[in-house]
Amino acid sequence: MSREEENMKLEEHDVETKIVLVKEHSNKKIQKHRAQRFREEWLNSFEWLSPVAGNSLRAYCTYCKAKLNAEITILKRHERSTKHKLTAGGASRISASHFPLLNYIKKEKNYNSGLEFRPESIKRVNSSEKISIKFNTGSILSEAQHSNQENIEVMAEGDQINSVEEILEAYIPENELREVKRILYGNHIPTLDLPVKAQRFADCNNFDLKAYAIHAQQEELTPPRIVKVGLIQNQIVLATTEPIENQRTAIHSRVTEMVEVAFMCGVNIVCFQEVWTMPFAFCTREKLPWCEFAEDPINGPTTLLCQELAKKFNMVIISPILERDEIHGDTLWNTAVVISNSGEVLGKTRKNHIPRVGDFNESTYYMEGDTGHRVFQTQFGKIAVNICYGRHHPQNWMMYGINGAEIVFNPSATIGGLSEPLWGIEARNAAIANSYFTCAINRVGTEVYPNEFTSGDGNPAHREFGHFYGSSYVAAPDGSRTPSLSRIRDGLLVVEMDLNLCRQVKDKWGFRMTQRLDLYAQALTDALDPKYQPPIVKDIY
Repeated sequence: MSREEENMKLEEHDVETKIVLVKEHSNKKIQKHRAQRFREEWLNSFEWLSPVAGNSLRAYCTYCKAKLNAEITILKRHERSTKHKLTAGGASRISASHFPLLNYIKKEKNYNSGLEFRPESIKRVNSSEKISIKFNTGSILSEAQHSNQENIEVMAEGDQINSVEEILEAYIPENELREVKRILYGNHIPTLDLPVKAQRFADCNNFDLKAYAIHAQQEELTPPRIVKVGLIQNQIVLATTEPIENQRTAIHSRVTEMVEVAFMCGVNIVCFQEVWTMPFAFCTREKLPWCEFAEDPINGPTTLLCQELAKKFNMVIISPILERDEIHGDTLWNTAVVISNSGEVLGKTRKNHIPRVGDFNESTYYMEGDTGHRVFQTQFGKIAVNICYGRHHPQNWMMYGINGAEIVFNPSATIGGLSEPLWGIEARNAAIANSYFTCAINRVGTEVYPNEFTSGDGNPAHREFGHFYGSSYVAAPDGSRTPSLSRIRDGLLVVEMDLNLCRQVKDKWGFRMTQRLDLYAQALTDALDPKYQPPIVKDIY
């Protein structure tokens, strides 16, 4: 029975009271049995379960996108079904709107009737959960490139592991797991209770929602300085071939949903990923259409939206965008706009370090920023923004600390094949070295572009950048860190932190006191001299 037929059959039973006739062996009497209603405690037993608004007799599987009768036996049977297990495996959870390659293929059908796309032809082809997409090629693909009938296998998001933490929890005995996590992640960071409505909303809208609390020691004279931060990671929503305005509007809509959940969770400061309103298309080296995503940091549509959200939810919003500086010759910048919880633009800061590695061809679009290491005094604490590639430079992190930052956000866009082994180290190390909190945010998903491009490494031309692995996390000045968000799904990470921990760690470790800035200031001044000779003591041999 197909999913559609199963759903239609279930809908036929969607009545106010279901009567079940049960024949008793003793007296053959017929008794009535009232249908069960949805119970809140079931949410603790089934991670995929969500209620159906306005109908307590029904339940909803967020993995299979199917409605079920709200009866415990039906829910258990559904969880054991092959269909549910396959869907829960990963790839089938991803809708077409969150798989840009599928959108690209469907989009091409609109341009060329010779390309036939059949969603029903998507299937798993082996245990590694690849997706096979079968389509007939028309004139859009030349015969020299492809045959008339071709099977194309693309790696689905389900091939990627969801998170390292899940693997640890699945394979390490419970009595050893806590100690392993202490060694890997530092002091135990407890989870934070979330409103039920927030979790339901996240489940229904298919994004990861996690929350943790990082505490400081209680002090006699200074009350706790509690602030909640939210980190949002997301895929692009539409294919890169869609109109620019449609792409941006779809991302605005998606992220607005997640900001609403952040508000439900009591978030005070939320930060989005690097250039969050667009695909990270700088790998293509094409100026059009990607430069059209650039906008004014004060009056552009993204800032106007963020101002509205900030004021509505009493929330500071950090919005990294591609900036168009009309005053200075229409120059492009990689910029983070900081909006106060009052709705006013507090200021902006620009990316200090621009990569020149692999497909990160950003220096053909914009240059290094000219705003230095600004720190923004907000109602909730002193914050700074170290955009993406700046996390590779310890001096960059250091200057934000010298200027008084208590929380430094690192909105990024980076891929697994290049930087993933570094990801969990750099922001955490910066938190330790500079006695502040760091918040590392990375986009997620694989973005496919209409035209092929090369990487200058001898490999064939390609149309995708690689897998953006998400894994956003928060690190504390005492060296502890939260688990990461998913590597494959959109997500919101909520972390409650006590800013008193910054000062307490400075008192304990004395890193700032022993920093010797004067020593390095003189050494760096000397090193900048063109006639500089390194003080190397040579052995005679």
